[in-house]
Amino acid sequence: MNKIYVPEGYKPSLDAYSTQRAIEYIKRTFQSEFASALHLKRVSAPLFVTEESGLNDNLNGYERAVAFDVPAVGLDAQVVHSLAKWKRLALKRYGFGVGEGLYTDMNAIRRDEDLDNVHSIYVDQWDWEKVITRETRTLDYLKLIVKAIVGAICDTNDRLRVRFPQLTHELCREVSFITTQELEDMYPDLTGSEREIAYVKEHKTAFIMQIGGKLRSGKPHDGRAPDYDDWQLNGDIFFWDDVLGRALEISSMGIRVDAESLDRQLTLSGCDNRRELPFHKMLLADELPLSIGGGIGQSRLCMLMLGCAHIGEVQCSIWDSETVKVCEENGIPLL
Repeated sequence: MNKIYVPEGYKPSLDAYSTQRAIEYIKRTFQSEFASALHLKRVSAPLFVTEESGLNDNLNGYERAVAFDVPAVGLDAQVVHSLAKWKRLALKRYGFGVGEGLYTDMNAIRRDEDLDNVHSIYVDQWDWEKVITRETRTLDYLKLIVKAIVGAICDTNDRLRVRFPQLTHELCREVSFITTQELEDMYPDLTGSEREIAYVKEHKTAFIMQIGGKLRSGKPHDGRAPDYDDWQLNGDIFFWDDVLGRALEISSMGIRVDAESLDRQLTLSGCDNRRELPFHKMLLADELPLSIGGGIGQSRLCMLMLGCAHIGEVQCSIWDSETVKVCEENGIPLL
C-alpha cells in the first residue's frame, strides 16, 4: 500500500533549477570524496543480465525482476535489482588486487516496491566493491570502511552548505555501531523498522549490523539475500532525517560471503538450488576474490542533504494519483 507523509509547514529550500544544480554538485563531489577515501576506480556496469547467469540480486526473495526476451541471442534477460554479485565477478575479470576496488552507477527497476516518501520503483545508487584478504574479513575492518564512507558523506555535505547557504541540514560524523540482536534486546516490543527509528533518533548516525539471520525471537530483523553479504559481517548506514522525522537508510553493505558462509546461508535460506548456478559454483570453489562492498543511494543522499520531503523531488519516476495529488496540494514539487 502506498503511503505519503507531509511534514508540517514544509517548503523546499531551493527553487527548481537550483535543486538541479545542487543534485549535480552532490553527485560530482561525493564520487570524488568516496573514490579517494576507499581507493576505488570507476567502471561501466550492466543495466541487465541473463536470467541463467544467477547474477541478479533477488533481494528479499519475493520481488519480481523486470524480464524480457532477447531474440537476437536466444536468451531471457532481467533488469538488475542490484549489482551485488556482478561487482565481485568484475573484480576478478579486471584483475584487481588486494586494496583495489571499483565503483559504478547502478540503475534498477524494482516493480514490486511499495511507494512512500523514500521508496520509488526507480533505484539509483553507487555500487562499489573492494578486494580484501582473509585477515581483513573482520568486524574491525568493516567498521573502518563504514567510518570512511560516513566521512565522505559529511565532507560532501559541508562543501554543499558552503556552495548553497540556504541549506542548513547538519550530519553527525560520529557513527554508533549496534547489532540487530542488541536492538531487539533494547526494544523487544517494536518492529525492526521501529527499532531503527528509535535508535537513530537518539544517535543520529548509526550502522546497524548483522542483518539476515534469525534473532533470538525467531524472526530476522530484515530480509537479506543469502549469497552476497556474510550475515555476521554486514549492515546498513542510517542518518537521522529531521524533515521526515525518521531514520533514513543511505547504504546497505558488508563483507561478502566466502565459501563457508555461502554454504551455510544457502542452507538456512532453503536456497540450495542456487549451488548449480555459475556464479555460486565459482564462490563455493574459492575462485573469486574475497571482498567488501555495498550500495549508496544517490537519490536518498540528495534528498537528505537538500532537506527534501519526498524522493520524487530529486529523481524522475512514476507515482500513483493520490501521491501526485497530495504533493501538489502541499507544495512538494515532484520531478
